[in-house]
Amino acid sequence: MEKIIIIILIGMAWGSFLNVVIYRLPIGMSLLNKPPSSCPQCKKHIKPYDNIPIISWLILKGKCRYCGARIPVTYLMVEIMTPLIFVLLYLQHDLSLYFFASCLFASGMIALCFIDYYHQVLPDHITLPGFVLAFIYSFFRPDLRWTQSLLGAAAGAGFLLAVYGVYYLIRKKEGLGMGDITLMLMIGAFLGWKLTFFTLIAASLVGAIAGVLLIILQKKDMQHALPFGTFLAPAALIALLWGQKIVSAYLTLFQSGR
Repeated sequence: MEKIIIIILIGMAWGSFLNVVIYRLPIGMSLLNKPPSSCPQCKKHIKPYDNIPIISWLILKGKCRYCGARIPVTYLMVEIMTPLIFVLLYLQHDLSLYFFASCLFASGMIALCFIDYYHQVLPDHITLPGFVLAFIYSFFRPDLRWTQSLLGAAAGAGFLLAVYGVYYLIRKKEGLGMGDITLMLMIGAFLGWKLTFFTLIAASLVGAIAGVLLIILQKKDMQHALPFGTFLAPAALIALLWGQKIVSAYLTLFQSGR
């Protein structure tokens, strides 16, 4: 129980740092608290007691102490999701090397999901180092050889690159960003080809449902662009946590139905 409490506390603090990454990285600000955290509206520096993960947001009711500007609920979501995912990974893998590597991968997915949501960009500063680290880690994994890691990266990125090319030939404009392709390099290198295709299928399904809902509820047209990374990253997290069980259950069901 003590380990879980420690993991929760570390996850909350790390989630707070991920919020810094999500806000600062796309606009080119330093991640090293220079300048110190401040309200985007009134520019007042945020005091340490107003910067406690989860607790401060709840006490302040999601508003700046000084000007009352709204603090996005996504801040709270990141600070809850991060320790929750860390605990789930710990319960599955204990304090193994895979646990720490998976926490790092999950952190990248969380940051990329919200960056793409807000800015429609997937920074190479995260995806390309993430791909390299995932590939290097494959040399130390018992469950995924380096060839499988490379195949996963090639399959995920290659599939989206093919979609990108076909869409451009037909519509004469981009249907995907190159950031989605580099994101799939990272996902594929860490998850392998089976869970990479699971990620693509799950993200496409949820993205299609979200697109239909936008058309119906917000009167968007078919040309409305959805940031695909916002769906790819959560799908990769589902694949990381439960993908093997879902795929195995599906294959068992498929085989029993034949």
